[in-house]
Amino acid sequence: MQVQNSAAPTSAQHLTVWVNGVRYESQSAAKVPATDHGLVVGDGVFEALKVTRAGPFAVQRHLNRLSRSAAAMGLPAPDHAGIRAAIEEVLDGRGFDHGRLRITYTGGIGPLSSSAAYGSPTLVVAAGPEEPPAAFTSIVTAPWTRNERGALSGVKSTSYAENVRTLAYATRRRATEAIFLNTEGNVCEGTGTNIFVVMDGTIVTPPLSSGPLAGITREVIMEWCDVEERDFTLTEAMVAKEVFITSSLRDVQAVHRWDEIDLGTSHPMTDHIATTFAERSSAIIDP
Repeated sequence: MQVQNSAAPTSAQHLTVWVNGVRYESQSAAKVPATDHGLVVGDGVFEALKVTRAGPFAVQRHLNRLSRSAAAMGLPAPDHAGIRAAIEEVLDGRGFDHGRLRITYTGGIGPLSSSAAYGSPTLVVAAGPEEPPAAFTSIVTAPWTRNERGALSGVKSTSYAENVRTLAYATRRRATEAIFLNTEGNVCEGTGTNIFVVMDGTIVTPPLSSGPLAGITREVIMEWCDVEERDFTLTEAMVAKEVFITSSLRDVQAVHRWDEIDLGTSHPMTDHIATTFAERSSAIIDP
């Protein structure tokens, strides 16, 4: 392993970055070619993992999804052992107890067009500190729809501009997430979260056929808890007794406000799910 050092960034968010076998102690020193297809056309996939004092959570599940996304994008199969080694290098000597780790895997150097990249993929692994998620949040309904039949449906692609724009829409409305409906008018997912609602005493989440990403936290919760998958409309969701969203970085987050609807601060079923997930994920680091 080669290690290159430079002045620490002025930002409080210090990152350690590993690019194709080289570890950098500064995010500004880490570079990829200007014609990398991940940059030129978004020809890449990624994973984001929670890092706790015990280490990165659910690494194998994230690597499995990375492989599924890569296959959907026509990229070579990622080397899981190599990525695990890169994760260890990036986290070696880390000075934080809670943070984010991101794996980015692109087509590598390619043409200035949508034609296939030329050769070896690019692998970037980066990590840095991050504040633990809040216990509750506010969400809004996105003004745009998810295409559940699109080429990137269910793929964790680096082509993320739609999510960036939609999250900015939510931020302007004092919310931390926006929820997409799909082309059928059913509730689908957030920009980076899965959504669950409590209706008639049952926890319900949209099925993968509705177009959401197969979230890792969603997957684990469905194995550990009693959850029903089925389609539901925005009208149905708006009269739900409880709503919560999940992701690898948010864990289980109760929703207190959706658009102009106040959902209140009592959410016993959400609390039960959150407690179950917190306890079991602390005990089992790679479920």
